Amino acid sequence: MKFEVLFSDPLSSARAGKIITEHSEIMTPVFMPVGTAGSVKGVHQHELEKDLNVPVILGNTYHLFLRPGIEIIEKAGGLHRFMNWNRSILTDSGGYQIFSLAVNRKLKDEGAYFNSHIDGSPHLFTPENVVDIQRKIGADIIMAFDECTPWPCDYNYASKSLNMTHVWLDRGWHRYQTTSSLYGFDQAFFPIVQGSVYPELRIRSAEKVAALKAEGNAIGGLSVGEPSEEMYAMLEVVNHILPSDKPRYLMGVGTPVNILEAISRGVDMFDCVMPTRNGRNGQLFTGEGIINIKNRKWMDDFTPVDPEGYSIVDKQYSRAYLRHLIVSGEILGAQIASIHNLAFYIRLVNEAFEQIRQGNFSLWKENMIKKLNTRL
Repeated sequence: MKFEVLFSDPLSSARAGKIITEHSEIMTPVFMPVGTAGSVKGVHQHELEKDLNVPVILGNTYHLFLRPGIEIIEKAGGLHRFMNWNRSILTDSGGYQIFSLAVNRKLKDEGAYFNSHIDGSPHLFTPENVVDIQRKIGADIIMAFDECTPWPCDYNYASKSLNMTHVWLDRGWHRYQTTSSLYGFDQAFFPIVQGSVYPELRIRSAEKVAALKAEGNAIGGLSVGEPSEEMYAMLEVVNHILPSDKPRYLMGVGTPVNILEAISRGVDMFDCVMPTRNGRNGQLFTGEGIINIKNRKWMDDFTPVDPEGYSIVDKQYSRAYLRHLIVSGEILGAQIASIHNLAFYIRLVNEAFEQIRQGNFSLWKENMIKKLNTRL
């Protein structure tokens, strides 16, 4: 994997760059649609590639491990072939999903014991076998196995968790360095910075991660309930330490405003289920603000979904028609809303790239945030 910073904003830490994997060229900042189980819900692969021009999607090790199972994916020749996707894939190691299981998992020095949410069967994830599983999945970018701490979280728990995450990181890094890709292309390994909302812990973790000199670095354990300002403060602490010549990936974030604020603090990569999940439930993101399409006010509004032109569906469907589909429970409504929201997110980060290139990002960001915080 290669990464190059092409442009920098003079008034912030925002930068525009380019990641090259053996499957695609990824311009950054980039938003990665979440294809948890090998599918971005409600969106065909050809729509992602041809209509949305998505260069990279995210899959999840935990879910793919349980269903369809790693043996099936390996037999298919890897996830790219299994799902007929020819561009890049990043896999989350499953740490967040195991964290969310709460009562159904136990964390030990050797790894995380957990019960499947599907059938209750017992399993163990270790730093080593998580690398092995991601090798078999065949993602272009694979993640270290870590613990995502909850919020709120006291300092002692966060410190103990971080120590374990760092021990796991050393073990996972060793496994990565002593194994090879199974499908004839390189896989990059990203360690993850943890430490909850404690600057001292975040600094220690960022220094540990930076010292590995991996091909990219991730920031985890944020957007788990803490106020946005605390997340932004942790990003500033961490990004002063993480190397500027490697991409920085903020995991699981977030709202359009969160993304713009994180870009201004030096983040390059994002993923979140919000565009598709919220879209299925009738919340649409537009260049004028947020719409709850279920509201009666849109019943006879025959204007485009987003007059600002942020969506590929604007010329095809009106707000009134999309409202009708959503409130009627029609599957097409969820599909259109999902594609609309993904198109909005992708257009937003693409425009951020252009504004950084022109040196106007900071002013543009402030104007956009005012719109994005508006509920129509």
